[in-house]
Order: sequence, then C-alpha cells, then structure tokens
Amino acid sequence: MVLGLFSNKKRQRLRDQPAPDTWVRIISRNFPLFNRLSPEDRAELLGHVNVFIDEKYFEGVGIDIDDEIRVTIAAQACMLLLHRDTDYYPNLTTVLVYPTGYTAHESRYVGGGVWEEGPEDRIGHTAHNLRALVIAWDAALHGASDPADGVNVVFHEFAHQLDFENRSADGTPDLETRADYRSWSEIMTREFHRLRNSIPYEYDGLIDVYGAQNPIEFFAVATETFFERPRALQEKHPEVYAVLSNFFRQDPVTYSSEIIA
Repeated sequence: MVLGLFSNKKRQRLRDQPAPDTWVRIISRNFPLFNRLSPEDRAELLGHVNVFIDEKYFEGVGIDIDDEIRVTIAAQACMLLLHRDTDYYPNLTTVLVYPTGYTAHESRYVGGGVWEEGPEDRIGHTAHNLRALVIAWDAALHGASDPADGVNVVFHEFAHQLDFENRSADGTPDLETRADYRSWSEIMTREFHRLRNSIPYEYDGLIDVYGAQNPIEFFAVATETFFERPRALQEKHPEVYAVLSNFFRQDPVTYSSEIIA
C-alpha cells in the first residue's frame, strides 16, 4: 500500500515535470503525429513519456541506445495511453532494440494439431510470459515518420502489452464494463472471421492480413489501422472503429494526416 502510494506520487511528479527540450525536438521531428495533437494532448503525452523512460529499461543488441531511440519509441508507446487510467504496461520491464530486423527460430502452431519449427523474420516481438519487448529500430523510426501508411510496429507490439493486462493473451484488453466486453466480443470476433474468410476473394486491403492469424494479432493490426488510417477504418469498418475509440478514449480522425482518395 505504501509502495503503491509512493509510486503514484512519483509518477504524478514525473507527469507534471516538463520534458527536456531535446526530447520534444526529437518527438516533433521523428513522430509528426505528435504535432497534430492538441496542446493538452501533447502535454499529457510528454508526461507519459517521462514516466515510461523512468520505469522501463532499454537495452541495445548491436546498437548503442541514446535519447533518440528511447524517446521515439516511448512517444509511440504512450500514444496508446492517452486519456486513460494506466499502469504503464505493468508486464513490461525491458525494451530490447535491434538495429534492424532479425531472424528468430521457433516452434509455432499452424493448426490441425500440427506444429512447425523454423526461422521467422521479425521486426518486433513480445509475449505474455516475457517481461521484454523486442523492436527493430529502423522499423520503429519508419513507423513513426509515416503516420498514415497503416504500419507501425511500436503500436502493434504495445497493443499486445495492453492485451496482456487482464492476465491473458486473447485479443481482448482490460475493459471497464460487462457491456464493453460484450460489445468487444461480438464486434471483434465477427470482424476477425470476416477478415479471415475474405482472403483472398473479397479482402478490402485495409486491416493487415497478418491479423487473420488469430484474435491476438487482429487486435494488434486493428490498433495500427485505428491510429494510422482512422478515416478509412471508420468508413469501411465503423463498428471496429467505435469499439477501439471507446477503449482508447481517442478519435484519431480529428488529428489524422490520412488522405482518402
């Protein structure tokens, strides 16, 4: 109880503390979505970045960690926390940063009682039973710099972390009410199966087909689309947009740079 009170006071102090000017310049340059936020949201985001960098350990694998790496990744991760009560990704301790994509060897379930073992190229990874999250720096920087291409590995991997907060990995984050859970289950399950069944015949090309693997990946890629292509998501999948807007307490259409032809 005392430890929790101390932690909350420290976090509030960090949120109230101005971010270093160098950090603000890095975020403004590398993450242009930041510049489209309201002054209030920019201030809230910077406060979250202060806490995130204080609490999470960054470790480089073949790359030296500096403020540009920390702040660019932290700003994107903290976009998912705006307007909500947050415990700052409590299952995460360490952010491992590779300079570029890497190959992992693993066993993975492919269905029908069959497991497949072999290499897999990755630009990011996290799991429910880990305290770490892996990010390729070049992919994180690219995702930050183009806020409307629908691809953002930091949003994707940290959506997984949000999924883990209710002590499971099932594509459903920690929601507030039973009604929220019912709505989420009905809409996201239906849209997941709609994506899976539409490939390759009626696929609209918006939500990444990677999300057809399972509900866990569907939530992660839908989060990427929600923040980066909100206008298209609202137009083509309005119910998905609505449940994500309710969860994230945000309406990215209001600050999107997306252009709909």
